[in-house]
Amino acid sequence: MIFVTVGTHEQPFNRLIKKVDALVADGSIDEKVIIQTGFSTYTPVHCEAHKMMSFEEMQQTLKEAHIVITHGGPSSFIEALQFGKVPIVVPRQEKFHEHVNNHQVDFTKLIAKRMNNIIPVYDVENLLTTINNYDEIVKTKNTGESSNNKQFNLSLEKIVEELM
Repeated sequence: MIFVTVGTHEQPFNRLIKKVDALVADGSIDEKVIIQTGFSTYTPVHCEAHKMMSFEEMQQTLKEAHIVITHGGPSSFIEALQFGKVPIVVPRQEKFHEHVNNHQVDFTKLIAKRMNNIIPVYDVENLLTTINNYDEIVKTKNTGESSNNKQFNLSLEKIVEELM
């Protein structure tokens, strides 16, 4: 299952929702797709759509998803990361009237470079290629094995063992 979330920002993110719906319609995506559409004005025809989801629904859907596609809002993709998912991040862009400026593009670029734990897609025309190659792309990403938390825990474990 693929889960798409566009967050709760009041501007529509129709560009992403229309693209995913079209990919399902033409058979390019053949697995179930659930979309949290937020304030978007386009209603998907070929995907399961929810304007908003409860915290519990969101958590369960994130847990069950094979692929998570989010907008560039930090809380959305951080939540996916907390479930061990490497999210595909499609930042909202000012030129499409999806946000007031391009801070999501800038932040996505920064996180992709520094953390290497998200898969950025700036042009929705590249979304299908990214979905089709997702499992291979994920292998090139930091999935937590080299995170600071893991390093700290290993160091602490070693200190505790030495003390015992």
